[in-house]
Amino acid sequence: MKVKVIKGLRYSKEHEWVKVDGNRAIIGITDYAQDSLGDIVFVDLPEVGRNVQVGDAVAVVESVKAASDVYSPVSGTVVEVNTALEASPELINQDPYENWILILEMSDPGELDALMDAESYERFCEEEE
Repeated sequence: MKVKVIKGLRYSKEHEWVKVDGNRAIIGITDYAQDSLGDIVFVDLPEVGRNVQVGDAVAVVESVKAASDVYSPVSGTVVEVNTALEASPELINQDPYENWILILEMSDPGELDALMDAESYERFCEEEE
């Protein structure tokens, strides 16, 4: 399986991606994750204002096959959620990089250094196969 990986994003071992915009982290699940899950039928979004730490489960993505937690790749406060996913969770299947799940105001941008770049994530996915 050839997964779509976007250069310039950071990636977690749990298959989340992070796009950095100033002090904000825009977070979603990767192409590998949505492909593994299959048809997504529900997304449980976090509450705006919630403080999260690295590794906290922040959302749940449910597919016809399984429910899967989405883990925060960085610490911070939830400042926005993608409410379009409540009515149309399948948007993640259509383009997981356009259809983000949440935006955090980061409390420690240095945590980004622990995440993989696109090349490292591609290698990681190949090893997972």
